[in-house]
Amino acid sequence: MKFFETSKYFSLKKSTYITLRWIGFFGQFLAIFTVNTFLGFEFNFLLTNFIVLLGVLSNLFLIYIYKKTQLSERSAFIFLIIDILQLTFLLYLTGGVANPFIIFLIIPSIFSSFNLGFKINVFIVVITSISILSLTFFYQPLPSPLNLTTSINDYVYYSIPLALISALIFMNYFALAFEDQTRLRKEALSRMDEVMAKEHELLSLGGQAAAAAHSLGTPLSTIKLVSQELKKQFNDQKDVEKDIELLVSQVDRCNEILKRLSLNSNDEDDFIDEDLSIKDYLDEIITSFENISDKNFIFNFDQNSNHQKIIKSIEIIYGLRNFIGNANKFAKNNIFITLKSDSETTEITIEDDGSGYPGDILPKIGEPYLKTFNADQKSRAGLGLGIFIGKTLLEKNFANVNCRNSKTRSGAEVIIKWKNKDLFNI
Repeated sequence: MKFFETSKYFSLKKSTYITLRWIGFFGQFLAIFTVNTFLGFEFNFLLTNFIVLLGVLSNLFLIYIYKKTQLSERSAFIFLIIDILQLTFLLYLTGGVANPFIIFLIIPSIFSSFNLGFKINVFIVVITSISILSLTFFYQPLPSPLNLTTSINDYVYYSIPLALISALIFMNYFALAFEDQTRLRKEALSRMDEVMAKEHELLSLGGQAAAAAHSLGTPLSTIKLVSQELKKQFNDQKDVEKDIELLVSQVDRCNEILKRLSLNSNDEDDFIDEDLSIKDYLDEIITSFENISDKNFIFNFDQNSNHQKIIKSIEIIYGLRNFIGNANKFAKNNIFITLKSDSETTEITIEDDGSGYPGDILPKIGEPYLKTFNADQKSRAGLGLGIFIGKTLLEKNFANVNCRNSKTRSGAEVIIKWKNKDLFNI
């Protein structure tokens, strides 16, 4: 793995970073000016202002020379190191760790933990820690008459860098852990959006093809009818008759192509274009898997259950298909699908006779990019992205999704439950 990450999630918006740096430099100038002018403290006024000016020049470089709108991880790393070193020199001239503004030294590291990769953050934490330790032993006294360094108890004095480094490590750890989960979720949601966009595109193309088939049906029928009449008229002219037969065959071929493009089976047309009940949707999804799978699909439902139609939702269909597809993938022989519905709720249970969810990832089911440490299941297990997408899509449509290992069979079990007032008003 490279030291600098290349993921689109490891970048920094330049304008935001520049604004934050302007605030920091303005605060440094204000503090130096106030302490020197109004409080009358003695310290190297010109050198401290020169160090702040160097930081300002680096910001002007970002504005006028660095033309990209996003800072790459490499560029962000360089400028964060510049910020740490610039502030370290300022603190060196003004009391080291005894300066109350030492707390600002950990800000670049915390900032990087939300925007850059793990290795970069570890390196910045190390650089910051070295800076804090250096300022503990090497520094100019606090501005006179504030210099109290010699009167501070050693236990108190050395507890300052210890507390700062501890805070630095813990804050970075929590920030990295939180940001890592957020980044993975963003990536998974992006994948989900791509999948749903593709589904909508395919549906749109299917609808356009069906419209084309309907619109072209009449002229093609007219061409075929005229061709048949011409064939009768030129029955004794073999050359003309042969051309007419070719024309008729090409018209038939056009009809067949349009039928395939528009999914011109009555069942499939109903599935795509009409509102159906949950049972009918499950029937269609199960049938689509039975055509390509050698597993047994056992569908149980109550004949007296609620068969009210719902408004067609690609999200619900794709979510159900995802979970049934997972069951088909991991089942040994059988997939059990049970539909229960009454006046209040609708519940779908999907079970398989496979090995179930690995125990080490079961508490995290529903999160994207999971990996099991179980050697027997590692080769067959996915990354949990399908479950994340299916769960997210169904929950967006008011479903309560519970994934667990079956209590009655050997495999996994998914329970999808709606309140009817939510399901039928989607």
